[in-house]
Amino acid sequence: MVKEFMISFGQEAPDSFNPEGFPHELRSSLIMEESLEFCQAAAEKDYVGIIDAICDLLYVTYGAAIALGIDINPFFEEVHRSNMSKLDPETGMPTYRNDGKVIKPETYSPADIKGLMLRIYGMPIAKTLSI
Repeated sequence: MVKEFMISFGQEAPDSFNPEGFPHELRSSLIMEESLEFCQAAAEKDYVGIIDAICDLLYVTYGAAIALGIDINPFFEEVHRSNMSKLDPETGMPTYRNDGKVIKPETYSPADIKGLMLRIYGMPIAKTLSI
């Protein structure tokens, strides 16, 4: 759906990883704008606004992945795998800080985004690129 929108409105939607053509400023601005709308709706307990903002956030976030020329789903699955490794291996239960954030056990396994990039696209990726 998002790729259809982007193509219909003349936005870049490359079929392969394309960091040189990634519109950093536009994508950052869109994600920030929708994040602020979510925060405002949440502060006002405006649940219609919250749902709308969540959908808009997903839309612009998927758009960022499409603009970068990647299929975000395998990376999202890897982050999910990593997040699930936060469960205590003995109890199968999470441990929380006082503020509710999950504490990572020693068995936590961080997401291997670089390794996945190498496996999927056959190329290593630096944290930053000179473009």
